Parts: sequence; structure tokens; C-alpha cells
Amino acid sequence: MSPSRRSRRLVEVLGVAVAVACVFAVPAGAKTPIPRVAGPLPVTADSYPFGAANHQLVPEDLSRQGYVEEEYLVSGKANVYDWPAAGPAIVRTPDAPYTTRVLVRRPSNPRRFSGNVVVEMLNPSNLFDLNIGWALMHDQFMRRGDVWVGITAKPIDVAALKTFDPQRYGSLSFANPLPLSDPRNCTDIQTVVDPPALRSRTTEDGLIWDIYSQVGAWLKSGAASNPLTYGHRRSLVQEAYGFGYSQTGGYLIDYINAINPLVVKSDGRSLYDGYLVGVAGGDFVGTVPINQCSPAPAGSDPRAQIHDVGVPVIQVMSQSDYLLGIASRRPDGNSPPDQYRHYEMAGAAHATPDELEYSAAPADILKSGRDVPASSCDQGPRSPFPSSIHFDAAMSNLNLWVRYGVKPPPGRDINVVNGAPVLDQFGNVTGGLRSPFVDVPTSTWFGSSTGPGFCFIVGHEVPLDPATLQTLYPTHGKYVREVIADVLNLVEQRYLTLADGLKLIHDAQATNVP
Repeated sequence: MSPSRRSRRLVEVLGVAVAVACVFAVPAGAKTPIPRVAGPLPVTADSYPFGAANHQLVPEDLSRQGYVEEEYLVSGKANVYDWPAAGPAIVRTPDAPYTTRVLVRRPSNPRRFSGNVVVEMLNPSNLFDLNIGWALMHDQFMRRGDVWVGITAKPIDVAALKTFDPQRYGSLSFANPLPLSDPRNCTDIQTVVDPPALRSRTTEDGLIWDIYSQVGAWLKSGAASNPLTYGHRRSLVQEAYGFGYSQTGGYLIDYINAINPLVVKSDGRSLYDGYLVGVAGGDFVGTVPINQCSPAPAGSDPRAQIHDVGVPVIQVMSQSDYLLGIASRRPDGNSPPDQYRHYEMAGAAHATPDELEYSAAPADILKSGRDVPASSCDQGPRSPFPSSIHFDAAMSNLNLWVRYGVKPPPGRDINVVNGAPVLDQFGNVTGGLRSPFVDVPTSTWFGSSTGPGFCFIVGHEVPLDPATLQTLYPTHGKYVREVIADVLNLVEQRYLTLADGLKLIHDAQATNVP
């Protein structure tokens, strides 16, 4: 063998060894390191993932849909950042070790995999992991063959996981790289929602940014540990989408504006091909602290404004939060680098029943040392308005935009005059994203309720009285025909998916209106 051939062979062997070891391997053309990965972790009757599909409040047997669930431990080093001005973040403390957990739900057969992976920072607002993206869009994910990935994103949730299963999650760590003696390890900890008694100087919220990049790099890599290679030498991922909801929607805004530019500079392109920012914007969690010593920028701050990201971004607000988030409103962006849509969901509340039904069951929440969130407020149960129909459409349109360049329908905001919504004769808001629930109403939909905890963003439904229903819809057939007409119009404009439109028609046919 000639020296040049031996050299090439040595390079090939070393390359394979590094990929198999998966110790900060770097895919060709990229500089974001791939983390060390252990798993999938074994599952037994006594040890299973927190929030596992078959241990949700509403259990799911993923195998019936041809899906599998796997949990991994992901480790690496992450920088802690400062974000003093609009533009990219700067490194505050480099190379802090971390270990977190990643939950993957994917088609078992690679032929069913659509090529889309939706990567979600799991919501920590209730002090444990909520699978909100899965809760809202799981039917569409499994119908299309998309992969969903959830990442534990905050030390407060790590503490809950360790209480839930100390052996399974004992190695998880968001340790603060600064010792308590360092003056940069502040005592006035900046965070979102967390009670003061649960905040800690020994951990650091700001490790999530590089974790999110590194998990994205892993999922797009040919690393042997990546389940989305399906045994091939390369990842079968075609597009990766970033998703965040409420607090983690604010995390996503930080990532988009502060961290993504650093990734583009180092890797030559964004690791995520598009972003769906859920119910976060303006002064409603429009940003979060970049590290736990730096206050979050205000909603009117340039750092909180989404523009010129370089990949498509869709931002969706609810009827609970759009007024607080009004500073996030902006015109549509249709051409690179500014591809953007802003939508506000008429009738939909921020905190949904779905997020409780499709996350950890109450017994597991209690086992984690946390309280079970209230499913009702003073006015009754959480609003049953299915905001999933609007997120399904948004994700579908985002995929069309990224993959085929098909622009989404125009942005839609709720009508506001002098700081107050414009209501119709039934008390429902006008404008915004529409649906039969507000176009062919049988109820008045409220985005806010009274009561403890998060009731101010829970919302509720007040059915119209029988006399009004009889006047509006003298026969059941008239009601169904109006729903069908509304659905056909919204599906044609791509404000609803066909699958959700057909379900709405079926549900209307099954009701006893009037």
C-alpha cells in the first residue's frame, strides 16, 4: 500500500472510531460539537421515562401507530452567555459540563419517517417537564411520520426528575461553572416563574443554549448513537424545526436572536431549518434571562424582536396573551433573510387541557415532588378550545415554506381598538385566526379565568343559551352546513389542515345543536 493510500486509510479509520465513540464528533462542514450520548435507556415496570407516552394522564400506546419511544442521556460542554445588546450573544463562562435527558418519539419503520424532526425544549413552568408540542400536535406528527424530540431544559426540572427516579436520572446536571465564592455567581437570581425557595446558585439555567444546538447537530449527524440514522451512515433528517411554548417559546426567541447567529457563523448555516414560537412574545415571555444573573430584555427591546433570522419563523399568540404580547406584532416577511408570520388565535386560551392530558400522569407528578396543576378555575374546567388546530396548520405551513418555498397564508391579528379587543355580538373577539368555534359559534370563549396559579391564562367556555342557538340554527342541518362552509374556506386558505377540517365537520355532525 502506498504512503498516500495508507494515510487516507488511517484517516478513514480514525474518522469511524471518532463517530462510534461519539465524543464531541463534528459532522462535515459543521463546528457545533455532537454530545456524548447514552441510551436508549432500558424501560421496566419500575423505571420508565418521566412523561412516557404510556404513563401520561391520557395513556398512549405508540406501537399502535407504528411509533417507538426512546430516552437518552446527553452530555457535553456548554458556554454560559451574556447578551448585552442586540445581535449575537457573547461568552460569559466557557465549557461548563452538563448532562440532560432527551425523549425521542419516532416511526419504528424508516420508510414511514417524513424527514421532519420537531425539537422542543420541554416546558418547565409547572416545575416539571410538560410535553406541550407533543400534546398539541401528536396526531399530526404520527399521521405524517414526523419525529418529536423533547429536551429537559432547566435545572428546576432536573431536580424533579431526580426525585422521581434517583437511579435513572442521578447523573443529570446543570451545574453552575462558577463557584459560590465568585462574585459573578449572583445572589439575585433571574428566572421565569420559579419560586425563590427553589432557585439555586449551584445550578445555571443558561446552559440550555448550547445544549439545544448540540442536540440539533446530533440529530442531523451520522453518529452511531443517533436513532434517526435508522442504522445508516447518515441521518435521515431532512428538516429540523425548533419549537417552544410559553416559557420555552421565550427560550426559543433568545435562541433565535442571540445564539442562532453564532451557529450560522461557526457552521455556515442554522442547525434548525425553521422555528415555531408558541404563545410567547412582547411582554409575555418575549425573552428570558440569557443566564441567571442577567434580567430578560423587555418586550419592546430590539433583542426581543424577530426579524432577518435567515430561516422561516412563525409566531402564534393566544387570546390569553396577545395584548401583553402586542409588541411582537409586525408585518409579514416574505423573502430571505426575513421570512416571518405572526398569528393570534381567536378563542384559544394559553394553558390548555392537552398539556396536562398528554404529559406525566398525576401520580408521577406527585412522585417527582411537584403539585398537580389545576384543571379547573373559578369559572369551571379549562377551556376546551382546540388550539391544536392552529398549531397543526402553522407547523404544516412552516414545513411547506422550508421544504418547497410555499409561503404561508398572511398573518392574522385579533382586532384591537384603544388597547381593547373588538368583540362580536356573542362576546367573541374579531379578527385573528378563525375557526367554526368563533365563526359558527355555540359558545363565548374567554382567554382568562380567575383562581389560583395560572388561571389568568387558562380561559373558559360559556355556552350560548338555548334560545339564541335556536335562533341562529333553527335546524341541525343548518348548523352543520355553516360549519362545512367555514371549514372549506379555511382549508382552502390553509388556515386549517384538511385532516383537522374533516374532524371539525364530523364533530359538528355528532353534536345536538341546536
